[in-house]
Amino acid sequence: MRVEQIAVFLENKSGRLAEITRILAAENVNIRALSVADTADFGILRLIVDKVDQAKKILKNNGFTVGKTNVIAVEVADQPGGLASVLKTIEAAGLNVEYMYAFVNKHGENAVLIFRFNDMDHAIESLEKAGVMVLTGEQVCAL
Repeated sequence: MRVEQIAVFLENKSGRLAEITRILAAENVNIRALSVADTADFGILRLIVDKVDQAKKILKNNGFTVGKTNVIAVEVADQPGGLASVLKTIEAAGLNVEYMYAFVNKHGENAVLIFRFNDMDHAIESLEKAGVMVLTGEQVCAL
């Protein structure tokens, strides 16, 4: 169960993130989760959106460099140790986390962790075998 994510390469200058959010809002694309990583010269904006192909096309048409990748979303209890329990499973499976980010809908309920692994198939199999709730893209967007 993979979730499609778009990655947008940004110049590291004021207003670029705001521009992307305005473009997506104007086209009624809902952002469900995001992460920004930066260097001195550029940033990478990773987005989970409800209309992946539409968002990719719109952003490309507006001059942004956009890619699409697969990530894995898992749901855990929003409590101390929630992340640690998932990472214990990942460690035991010998998986390498390339990157991750998270979001919470309401305090005290569940958190969603977004992962990119070196071996996505092995990651899904290991997480499901350990009883971790792996979400589909539709489930993430419905939260």
